[in-house]
Amino acid sequence: MLRTRTTFGTTAPWEELVTSALLGTDRRPPGTGAGAGAGPVALLDAAALHTVRRRAGLLPAAAAARPGTAPADPRPPLPPAARRRLAQLLADRSAPAGAGGRRGTAPDLTELIPQWLAAANLRGYRAPAALLPGLLDAARARTDLRPQALAFAGPRGLWLAGLNPEWKFALRGSSGGSPLPDVTGPEAVRRLWEEGLFAERVALLGAVRAHDPADALALLTSTWSTERAEDRLMFLDSLRAGLSAADEPFLEQALADRSRNVRATAAELLSALPESALAGRMAARASSCVGPDLTAGAASVAVEAPHECDAAMQRDGVVAVPPSGRGERSWWLGQLVEATPLSTWSGRFGGRTAREIVALPVADGWAEELHAAWCRAAVRQRDREWARALLGAPSLPPSNSPGTASLAERSKLLATLPGAERAAWVAGFVAAHGLSEAFQLLGVCPVPWAEPLGRSVVDALDIARDAGSYPWSFSGVMGLAERCLNPAEANRLEVLTTTPDEPEGASPGAAGYWSEAFRRLVSTLRLRATMDAELIPEAG
Repeated sequence: MLRTRTTFGTTAPWEELVTSALLGTDRRPPGTGAGAGAGPVALLDAAALHTVRRRAGLLPAAAAARPGTAPADPRPPLPPAARRRLAQLLADRSAPAGAGGRRGTAPDLTELIPQWLAAANLRGYRAPAALLPGLLDAARARTDLRPQALAFAGPRGLWLAGLNPEWKFALRGSSGGSPLPDVTGPEAVRRLWEEGLFAERVALLGAVRAHDPADALALLTSTWSTERAEDRLMFLDSLRAGLSAADEPFLEQALADRSRNVRATAAELLSALPESALAGRMAARASSCVGPDLTAGAASVAVEAPHECDAAMQRDGVVAVPPSGRGERSWWLGQLVEATPLSTWSGRFGGRTAREIVALPVADGWAEELHAAWCRAAVRQRDREWARALLGAPSLPPSNSPGTASLAERSKLLATLPGAERAAWVAGFVAAHGLSEAFQLLGVCPVPWAEPLGRSVVDALDIARDAGSYPWSFSGVMGLAERCLNPAEANRLEVLTTTPDEPEGASPGAAGYWSEAFRRLVSTLRLRATMDAELIPEAG
């Protein structure tokens, strides 16, 4: 340990100098021989001398190997105006929010970064090299930016991420910046599969799967028994892309895997194949539990939930132990129905359509459980007919819908429908019920919102303003509108930026807050239009 000879008249270790600085030289002079004149200035002199000695004693570090050359990125560069815009967005992302929670009328640039990145990627631009560090820092801070940011950063971004431990997140799920071999070359593919890092192997399996699903399955099968459980799960999940009947034999074997998560994923994938043997077994079980009530005068649904979860059911992916608060029988029934091909029910109910089956009364209070399971099945199987039947008319209150009152489940059902149909349904929902329950549904609609949906949202906001309440309870929807409304709507919305007379009984100052919120909306839409124009290549 280095010791310093100070004006205190003693040699003091660095730790003692720190203690004296923390407690004060009056209470704790450093060293046992400190004199009466010892004070803060002398303490700082001693610390400075100690620091110089420590630095003088350092040996130079061995030179590190120079990094290789960054890979080329053949994509075209950004137009100059768009490049300046990106620099502004990245510089503004850490700017402090407005005081007191008020956002003012200026656009929130941090909320526009994802949209800007998506637009730049759609046009195929490459990221400017000088802005790659800021782009990677932004992606490190916000996980929602990562897919678009890393796509925009391209191979040079991955190369740079390999040089900074703080950017290691960029290498997960990618090939680590290393180019993948030609997937048509079996030797190179085999070598990387057997010797590569996990991220490289995941990227390789995806690339081979996209080129030839059979080759990817053969590659996975060759080392399956030696893989770790968590790796098997990730590899198995890659089979979702291009899933077909050719994958069934492998997935059937995976049902006997020693990992419960692997077994569950294999069962889920098999249930998404309506012609699979597992789907047939689930259909037979569910059909024995759910069917038409032949004793009633009017058509209805009879339900007899399973009384046990045997080993065969568990092998096919049925989880035996329910979550806290759920009954065993209803838990087992839901899993069986969810994994059953929806085409089963038309034959089970005498050729009725999905809409007619959903409309049938369900005996003994089983309607909620049965319809919720049908909702999950429609989402898993991407069945639009059943999704429409379970959603019902948008004018119906969620509590009276034929499927489920859960807005999260309804948003998943909507996601199975074409974009235009999705937007029209949500527009009808907003027109009938307002915005209080529409936030999750709006989030699944294509951007920019179609005209009927945009008009419905703005009309609902206008109605809320006229009611005299504060706009804060609609801040989430207003934020979505800033990002999702068509920028061409800005001029039409100008009239809403004025401050109206406050109605009797209105919250004090509410009209001013609404005017501020609409001015911010209009200015954000105009900024988005400008940003889109900046991404158009300059003529010449």
